[in-house]
Amino acid sequence: MQFTNPHEQFCFDTATSFTTVRGFGRNRTRAEFSTFGDALEHADDLADGRTMIYAINDLGNAAHICNR
Repeated sequence: MQFTNPHEQFCFDTATSFTTVRGFGRNRTRAEFSTFGDALEHADDLADGRTMIYAINDLGNAAHICNR
């Protein structure tokens, strides 16, 4: 995994959950996962490269980790 800044690395390393987000505006959908692997699996099921994955930690910090 390549991180673009220290904030992404920190959020990923301390993440307690991962969120996938798709769509725009009122068509936006979200799904919550306890592991990065589960979030990747969900994104791969959709297989269009338009799913954004975010890491979220206990402090409320969030960072975009990848598109899948």
